Amino acid sequence: MVQAYNFLASWQLFPEKCDFQSGIAPKSGNYKIESINNGHALSISINWVSIENEAFYTQYTIVPDGEKRPFDNQEMADTVITKILNASTLQVQFIKEEKEVLEVTNEILSNGYMRITQKGINREGNQFKNIELYHKQMSVLPYASSVGSVAIRPTKEGMIRHKALSAMEEQTNMQLDQIKQQIELLAKQAQEIRKRKELSMMIYEAKISFKPQIGHTYHLYEKRDGSHQLSLVAPQEWGGNGPFKQYVATVRLLADHTWVEAAEPVM
Repeated sequence: MVQAYNFLASWQLFPEKCDFQSGIAPKSGNYKIESINNGHALSISINWVSIENEAFYTQYTIVPDGEKRPFDNQEMADTVITKILNASTLQVQFIKEEKEVLEVTNEILSNGYMRITQKGINREGNQFKNIELYHKQMSVLPYASSVGSVAIRPTKEGMIRHKALSAMEEQTNMQLDQIKQQIELLAKQAQEIRKRKELSMMIYEAKISFKPQIGHTYHLYEKRDGSHQLSLVAPQEWGGNGPFKQYVATVRLLADHTWVEAAEPVM
């Protein structure tokens, strides 16, 4: 019989006093433990609201006799073992494929608060521990709520909102990625045009003793007085820089009369 144990109540969550290593942190929540079946079983009802205002609710029944029993939600666990360790402590072990996946311990503290400790393994295979703290509600609500749920099922309204938000986020992220790629491409093109313009200005200010042909490759040198000259002769043909101070670049004339840097000749 479990009617007399003092964790049988409706409890309200202290979100600011919780510590979550896994799962969604709640904005608010309630957790209700009731005695049913003439005191031979417990009904746990859980209802909580996330920071994104999604509502979640679940309810399940456990028998605190220390025996392995089938669990309502087979997706979460195949069986559970529920134990009343003392008048203020309830422990539930959730087992999936003969392995414990979650242990939930409800403890009444000396100040009257209830602490719920969840220990388990997340989807990435890492161990985690969540700690929640509740105070007893003076008036019992017609429902219970909390993040301490082990088999949380979204409400219809919460599921609709979740799907809509997920679709919106996916679409906007995709559109933002496309715009980002376009911006990066435009920035790259602008940089290439700027570089081509600077090179073209340098060449048109240089000394040119012939008429350049579109598509042909030429060689730009810096003269000893700091000015530039365009030449048909490559550095390797001079056997170095020839009569110039230094070789600057090998360039090609484009159809729009701008110049672009071509591959440097082998020295």
